[in-house]
Amino acid sequence: MAGFKDVFQRIEVKYLLDDMQYTELRKQLEGMAEVDSYGKTSILNIYFDTLDYKLIERSLEKPIYKEKLRLRTYGVANDDTNAFIEIKKKYKGVVYKRRISMPYKKAMEYLVDGKRPEERSQISDEIDYFLKYYKGIRPAMAISYDRIAMAGTTDPDLRITFDTNIRWRTDKLSLSEGNVGKDILLPGQHLMELKIAGAMSIELAKILDELNIRKTSFSKYGKGYVEYMYGEDATERNKSNIKNFRRAV
Repeated sequence: MAGFKDVFQRIEVKYLLDDMQYTELRKQLEGMAEVDSYGKTSILNIYFDTLDYKLIERSLEKPIYKEKLRLRTYGVANDDTNAFIEIKKKYKGVVYKRRISMPYKKAMEYLVDGKRPEERSQISDEIDYFLKYYKGIRPAMAISYDRIAMAGTTDPDLRITFDTNIRWRTDKLSLSEGNVGKDILLPGQHLMELKIAGAMSIELAKILDELNIRKTSFSKYGKGYVEYMYGEDATERNKSNIKNFRRAV
């Protein structure tokens, strides 16, 4: 997809909105940000992990440094769909993302079967190292959702996304299946991510405060993992008896 960057460095802050907050915020953002040229997009991901889920378990402990590996397509995939292999790292609150792209079939052959791509780069070398370092890494969970992305009209570094219909599954781990699985959000909820290069503008901070929109800790893969391991009806008490960090997903 033209215009997509291969390397990102930014701060990402998440917020959980209800329908009323979402509707009012969209009104308030007029003139500050506008929906990008892709409009509403279905984003499909496969997260890779070890057999004992070392990556997500460590992530949920909220360490200073953590990393993930995922395969992503925009829209339902076929063999020739452009796919992105991404290493996402977070260090002291700053997100670093590096990715390469190739046809979906080749990406799966690379990540699952070990068939290395013809073109090599520094990023592909980093992915090679990641796959070797985490022995036994394999497709662990599909996470999919519908996204509306907005970009700042005057601030080119401002990006705001709204995700709905966030779903997870551990079977049929192919991105050709589309956005199917078990729902993570409650009806009427919207997950907003604010992505900025530095500090939030005073104007935007004031809008969020007036609408009582507060930042939250939210991991899509983490939420799916907790439901998968302990069931969607698991109580907070039951979760706390397993490990305290899992309550912070």
